[in-house]
Amino acid sequence: MNRQADRPVTKKLGRFAIVGLLNTLIDLATFSALVALSFPALVANFLGWGVAVIFSFAVNSRWTFERGERFNLHKAFAKFAVSGSIISLGSSSLAVYFLPPLTGLFAAKLVGIIVGAILNFFAARWSIENRII
Repeated sequence: MNRQADRPVTKKLGRFAIVGLLNTLIDLATFSALVALSFPALVANFLGWGVAVIFSFAVNSRWTFERGERFNLHKAFAKFAVSGSIISLGSSSLAVYFLPPLTGLFAAKLVGIIVGAILNFFAARWSIENRII
């Protein structure tokens, strides 16, 4: 039996949060560097998300969630990236587009990341473990 299968959801949530913090730093660092290089905010947001999602999948699929016997790396990554693009890229892009007049660009990016992270736990669990709850 897989040792990870015995890990409670609360432990998975804690690990997901740790990965999420690192993921956020990667996303923000990439976003900030690209904005400083005069990339448009939405392009920088997309590229920062892309770098972060690859890191997130690599770590979450090995450390946070358990892989089933029928785990298919390519299929799981496709589900992870598609659900992530709808949730985290969608929420951060909407925030970066609409919120800067109210909050400033970087605060808007953080709002989008936080909303996306909450929803992304369930999407990651679905894409890697093939279940939500």
